[in-house]
Amino acid sequence: MDLESFKLLFSKTGQEAIAAASQVKPKEAEYLRHFQQLEKKFPRKIAQAALETAILRLEAEQKFPQADRMYFTREALEQASPHLVSQYRSERYQNCESLMDLGCSIGGDTISMSRKAHVTGIDIDPLRLSMAQANAEALGLSGAVEFIRADLIEPLPIKPSGKDGLFFDPARRRDGRRVFSVKDYAPPLDTIFAELRRFPALGVKISPGVDKSEIDELDAELEFVSLGGELKEALLWFGPLKSAARRATILPGPHTLVGDEKIGSLTLSEPKRFLYEPDAAVIRAGLVVDLGRHTGAFQLDPDIAYLTGEREIPNPFSRVWEVEDWLPFNVKRLREYLRARSVGNVTVKKRGSPLQPEELIRMLRLRGEDRRVVFLTHLDGAPITIVCYEPKTAI
Repeated sequence: MDLESFKLLFSKTGQEAIAAASQVKPKEAEYLRHFQQLEKKFPRKIAQAALETAILRLEAEQKFPQADRMYFTREALEQASPHLVSQYRSERYQNCESLMDLGCSIGGDTISMSRKAHVTGIDIDPLRLSMAQANAEALGLSGAVEFIRADLIEPLPIKPSGKDGLFFDPARRRDGRRVFSVKDYAPPLDTIFAELRRFPALGVKISPGVDKSEIDELDAELEFVSLGGELKEALLWFGPLKSAARRATILPGPHTLVGDEKIGSLTLSEPKRFLYEPDAAVIRAGLVVDLGRHTGAFQLDPDIAYLTGEREIPNPFSRVWEVEDWLPFNVKRLREYLRARSVGNVTVKKRGSPLQPEELIRMLRLRGEDRRVVFLTHLDGAPITIVCYEPKTAI
């Protein structure tokens, strides 16, 4: 969709076309069929823009509670943070009097931040800025936000007041593909840091797959955020927004785990009655040992992110599995063990094993009605298999 087509949607005909497209609950896979029907009633450009809007609104329902009133491009929707993540993040700015959303795109974060203070959204893309303005108006927030077109490589068109809060979301895609190095962001982090440091209350969204060695020298808190068990993003918090060195946050909740530099290491142990599988945010934040202290658990291997303990301690930072047994890794022995218990269905999880789950399942050739979860991992460097029952606790 281009800017001209987007503006056509706000005519009476454009709104009627969106309503007509939305009625059929269209999907991308059926685009051509739906478009041919719409084109019989509406001009071609309006039919295209309306159908794209209807498709993206349906897809956006997983991220935005009011998606049926908003406007998106596909790339902007894919890059946008889910509303729960954005809403959680905005809590950091509760002591700021004014806010800036740098690289605001279609305004998802701007809208969440506007609950805390007046927000200025800045972006260079005129289409996304127009969508951001339309989204703010659709949600009744036009008085709480404003939008400015500017290139973030240039000095910001706003002077710092001392009580500003900034959120910077650089583009992390190039030619449709994700980039992971902070040097490849658009703009690169180091290109604009000198400018942003004039505003001490600064938050920066980065890729959860970031090479942490690239940001080790920064005086910032590194936070990893997971939603519904899926790692969503990483954040850098500077100045007064920093409250720890490392943090893992689990949503909904929020539930947060903060790193303790003095915590030391965990005692190693054979698998006990329960196995803990830490959330990806905990692993990426390097807080597996902290979680172990929190749950009173042991570690199987110093390099593997599984924990074990005699007691089940339900917690939001890991899934807990009841261990049936464990044995040194051997496919034949594992097959015999599972067949003896009429296990015909297994879910295979692994850390530290080169074997792919699908390959192991094929090699086992199981028959039976029972189910188990099989973990391939290490015990102090030696490959082992842990057989667990279906999960008793999954948070």
